[in-house]
Amino acid sequence: MNRSDAYALVCRYTQSESLRRHMLAVEAAVRAYAHKFGEDEEKWGIVGLLHDFDYEKYPSAPDHPLQGAKILAAQGYPEDVIYAIKSHADYLTDCPRVSRLDKTLYACDELCGFITACAMVRPEKLAGLAAPSVKKKLKAKGFAAAVNRDDITRGAADLGVDLDEHINFCVAAMQGIAAELGLA
Repeated sequence: MNRSDAYALVCRYTQSESLRRHMLAVEAAVRAYAHKFGEDEEKWGIVGLLHDFDYEKYPSAPDHPLQGAKILAAQGYPEDVIYAIKSHADYLTDCPRVSRLDKTLYACDELCGFITACAMVRPEKLAGLAAPSVKKKLKAKGFAAAVNRDDITRGAADLGVDLDEHINFCVAAMQGIAAELGLA
């Protein structure tokens, strides 16, 4: 299991540039948390990178992420990697989030999408973006309406991190790859 093989899999299954960028953003945030927690950064980053690789081909629940899980298993990915990816789907009630990796992926997924939406409407994009601006947009129900605000707050709480700190942490992780995300 290595990052270049994982990214090749993303590219094989995902044509949408915005979905690829979302997976890169989540990878950056999850990888940063792995560093903070003293965990395996490569493994955690790959979980973030692969979490939605099957979505374009299998967008309906529960096919996403179950079809992706089958693909990953056939390619020899470890069970904890596959489980973490399955656990980010709330509708898979037989895959509760138990490990710190599971909880981190869930906490970063919706938030990174929302941070991207916030950055897209700013002239400075990610530069200078901070929790107060993001939280203000969270209150605007019409803004990025598809993003589940409860998932964002529940994710931070389940991970045991303050929401403001979590937002700033994910923004900082994404700023490190802002050019790749089209948010420089």
